[in-house]
Amino acid sequence: MQLNLNQVTVSVKNVEQSIAFYEKLGLKLIVKALPHYARFECVSGDTTFSLHQTDDDITGNSTWIYFETENLDADVDILIQDGIVFESLPTDQSWLWREARCKDPDGNILIFYYAGENRKSPPWRIQ
Repeated sequence: MQLNLNQVTVSVKNVEQSIAFYEKLGLKLIVKALPHYARFECVSGDTTFSLHQTDDDITGNSTWIYFETENLDADVDILIQDGIVFESLPTDQSWLWREARCKDPDGNILIFYYAGENRKSPPWRIQ
């Protein structure tokens, strides 16, 4: 079996509010089926990202979404100027990634990072 990640879907309370947030991040809206669903394309790569409206309780810290960018520090600066609040600014991590973290309107954790070769081939990778 050969699997490829097509899309990730996260639950949100208000799809329209979340669309505005994720468009600020630079994702391209390709499906808008309000009030229940929206889907985005990432500018780089072939993966898509979608939002699904729920009335269920959304527990923060349960979903972590990683967005990679080669221009992490500059992109975070731009997002801050656009009103995105970061919990941590770009920081070098012990796992050899540089990361910054924020949350979407529903508390889903977003990690913006750059890892270069260490993304899939860290020194401790299993051969």
